Amino acid sequence: MAVPKRKMSRSNTRARRSQWKATPATLSSCPQCKAPRLSHQACRSCGAYDGRTYSEAIRSEA
Repeated sequence: MAVPKRKMSRSNTRARRSQWKATPATLSSCPQCKAPRLSHQACRSCGAYDGRTYSEAIRSEA
């Protein structure tokens, strides 16, 4: 396994870590109630997903 010969400076370490950025979650609109929801998940306001209604999604929010 490779081992570094010299200690990496703080500026080089921080410059490398500056590229580690989190991306915001992509939201889509619910086809039934038009509320914003996460992709591939049941709607938190009406519980609809893929043409079906899930009562667990409505109960877990409250």
